[in-house]
Amino acid sequence: MQVEMKNIHKAFGKNKVLTGVDFDLLPGEVHALMGENGAGKSTLMNLLTGLHSLDEGTILINGQERYFSSPNEAETGGVAFIHQELNVWPDMTVLENLFIGRERKNAFGLLKAREMKALAKEQFEKLSVTIPLEQEAGACSVGQQQMIEIAKALMTNAEVIIMDEPTAALTEREISTLFDVIHALRKRGVSIVYISHRMEEIFTICDRITVMRDGKTVDTKRIVDTNFNEVVKKMVGRELEDRFPARQPDLGEAVLEVKNLTRKGVFENISFSVRAGEIVGVSGLMGARRTEIMRAIFGLDRTDGGELLINGQKTVIHSPDQAVKRGIGFITEDRKDEGLVLDFSIRENIALPSVKSFALKGLIDRKNEQEFVDMLIKRLTIKTESAETSAKNLSGGNQQKVVLAKWIGIGPKVLILDEPTRGVDVGAKREIYTLMNELTDRGVAIVMVSSELPEILGMSDRILVVHEGKLSGELMKEEATQEKIMTLATGGQ
Repeated sequence: MQVEMKNIHKAFGKNKVLTGVDFDLLPGEVHALMGENGAGKSTLMNLLTGLHSLDEGTILINGQERYFSSPNEAETGGVAFIHQELNVWPDMTVLENLFIGRERKNAFGLLKAREMKALAKEQFEKLSVTIPLEQEAGACSVGQQQMIEIAKALMTNAEVIIMDEPTAALTEREISTLFDVIHALRKRGVSIVYISHRMEEIFTICDRITVMRDGKTVDTKRIVDTNFNEVVKKMVGRELEDRFPARQPDLGEAVLEVKNLTRKGVFENISFSVRAGEIVGVSGLMGARRTEIMRAIFGLDRTDGGELLINGQKTVIHSPDQAVKRGIGFITEDRKDEGLVLDFSIRENIALPSVKSFALKGLIDRKNEQEFVDMLIKRLTIKTESAETSAKNLSGGNQQKVVLAKWIGIGPKVLILDEPTRGVDVGAKREIYTLMNELTDRGVAIVMVSSELPEILGMSDRILVVHEGKLSGELMKEEATQEKIMTLATGGQ
């Protein structure tokens, strides 16, 4: 299928999101669509699939003008969209999620359960997925949910598949499997729009790249005719001299100490410390229980043994409220369901953990609250017309900045960052890294969980590696390499 989008314009109220975008997709190609958060990438694809109607411009499919009125119509017409924000129904089984709206029925309207299971198993085998079909989707990890969404799209026999940050929650093995599937699809003539902020993936899997900036098309090139620095410059309009800002940590005493923390069947005997001004990176494969350890420290999940010390004093944390009172902030990996109240405004989300500090005799001092929120919006360069904008209307990267702002606002002693730059563009990543350096310069202790090895190596002063719920090793920055980390992550010595 060949797709051409010419001179595309789209505004939401007074906010002009797209102002003359050109994009084309050839049969059987993997076409990267890149740009900073808020550049308009997802909006452009939402116009193609009929989620929004365009204000001006032309869409041609196989040379004929065609406009889908809804995503369902687009899917029927051969265009499937795997969204960055997962559309999994948590209380339904994996099988029900795979066939929702596309159930196989017999002449009497009864489900062909055996046929559906066989088709699902066949697709899962192609993706090397081993999730039980009868399991509730809400019990699956974020990475597993992503694979469910990918399988669902592949089962539509689409001619065009739009993948928005498809590998953000996947392990290296799952990414390799996905790339094998993409190669097979390309051979069958399926076209893929690949939206990602992971530059290494773009240069590995894609044939061409289109860069967008501020709602406009900047350039389209063959991958072999460009390079990392050129793409970054076109995305952000400036050179990014280094991906990771230099760190010169001035380490103080241990702020957080974890001793023999255990949750039976999940993790055991976890012991580590993080000092004032230090960034401790936590690496490991998906499913290694890194997130579960952080949730337990923050009081979200119970533990069966071990102890925590804050500034040398033994402390007990059974709830997030207790963690916040002791100066611990936690930026969760799942910003949509756990990090934000999407229907709340930016102001309400940022002020939420600090609301008591604005209370005077039971009433909120709105002036002080607004000054506090405006300061954080400016400091984190959150792109919005107003602090009253609903969080759900922001791009993924700006949503992540709101989550950062709300926890920075409590003035934490310890900040736990679980996948802090997932789904964030290269320019915004640099801003987050710079902010992390500023926080550690002020004595904040940071624990950073990340699946991106370059990020772990680029920002950590010390690296802990988790394998199957146990700490398999610790590496200092000077000795750490991707090979050493992966060896420890897979159970080697």
